[in-house]
Amino acid sequence: MKPEHPAIPVLDAALGKLGLPLSLATKANGMVFVSGLPPLDIDSGMLITGTIEDQTAACMRALKHVLDHAGSSLDHVMMVRIYATNCGQYDRINKIYATFFQSGYPSRTFVPVAGWPMPFDLEIECVAIAARDIPA
Repeated sequence: MKPEHPAIPVLDAALGKLGLPLSLATKANGMVFVSGLPPLDIDSGMLITGTIEDQTAACMRALKHVLDHAGSSLDHVMMVRIYATNCGQYDRINKIYATFFQSGYPSRTFVPVAGWPMPFDLEIECVAIAARDIPA
């Protein structure tokens, strides 16, 4: 099966301007793989550089946006990886993250990182089941 790369409004253009060689989502074999998302505003494509709570909420909104356009949803997420520059913000990140999952939490890994070449502190990626492949 050939992988699909669904178009993601606003965010594809934002990452294209940065010259990043990646697809925000790749669909294959009933799965959706979402690239690590920095705190991008889904309306403007601009980076959110506020508090870690602001950045977490922006990452999660971007994740939801990508999943929605790739034929899935947060309810179908199987695995999440959170990359953060400061593991001391773990509890603050968790407080916001938890509000985005209403029907249980997916498996997750939290990875401390040194940083990125842009002004943000957090990136979130996931693997989900494509909603059309979920039995009713």
